[in-house]
Amino acid sequence: MNERDARSAAGACARCVDGDDGCVGGARGVGGGVQTGRMADDRADAYWRTRTGAPRSRGVLAPAAGDPAIGAAGSPIGMTRHAPAPALAALVRHYWIPRWTLPPGRSVTQRVLEYPSANLVVEGGEAAVWGPSPGLGSRTLTGSGWAFGVLLQPGVAPLLLGLPARALVGAERGVPLADVPGADDALPRVAAATAAGDEAGAVAAFEHWFGGLGLTPDDDALTVRRLVERAEHDRGLTRVAQLAESEGLGIRRLERLVREQLGLTPRWLIRRYRLQEAAERLAGEGSPPLAELAAELGYADQAHFTREFRTVIGETPGGYARAARTAR
Repeated sequence: MNERDARSAAGACARCVDGDDGCVGGARGVGGGVQTGRMADDRADAYWRTRTGAPRSRGVLAPAAGDPAIGAAGSPIGMTRHAPAPALAALVRHYWIPRWTLPPGRSVTQRVLEYPSANLVVEGGEAAVWGPSPGLGSRTLTGSGWAFGVLLQPGVAPLLLGLPARALVGAERGVPLADVPGADDALPRVAAATAAGDEAGAVAAFEHWFGGLGLTPDDDALTVRRLVERAEHDRGLTRVAQLAESEGLGIRRLERLVREQLGLTPRWLIRRYRLQEAAERLAGEGSPPLAELAAELGYADQAHFTREFRTVIGETPGGYARAARTAR
């Protein structure tokens, strides 16, 4: 499967990149976030309480009229998410596990504004790491399937793969994990547990392997992680200079760090989270007037907001809001 269309297995059903999140079945898209799943213990609750807004996922766009919403009652497309063990929180943001069963001849395309980090995705007999799509990610689902997705923290994918982050951004194919020590043994166990519906077992098998790789993000990766979280949650942050000042950085230093760790730009971060916020507000009950929303999100005026929204998402904010109301 192709992940431009779906980035296939990687995450548009991919970003999760969710106020968090990914992609269904593949890596991205859906992965980035949809519904919060629960582990048998309380560690998920403890994790989410430490992260402002983390239980919500803004990355997955509202379905087209007539298509089912992910995780809704009776929907043929489900999604759960699980928090990582505390020892792995510096490496993993969350796990996302989509499952779908569609009748013959039916397909559903899930659109996603992916999150800025990479997803590790196990689907069927394959495992790969997928970087984020700089534009709109999508995945077309048919038949039945599942995926085990891992939204990695900023800077972790380059450590795992020994590749620059820019090599992953927008790539048509994921990077296989065959050369990562122990992957050939551990990831089939993750797949088997996921296929059997044992999500806690799948997470445990993954963490046993991943935690033993000895990956340690450096100070630059941790700085970029803080920058990403600030861009995600601080709605008053609308300019690159503000983001740089939040960490006491010069703008050039900020740009270099974000490019090295994410393969993206600080401006992209701010714009992406701004559009995620806009899409979530427009799809909700009682969406605000467009001029008011544009001002809240720091756009110069409604025209600038409409132009950027349409360029990335492919429809005007008003059209998106109307379609979301119809679907709801």
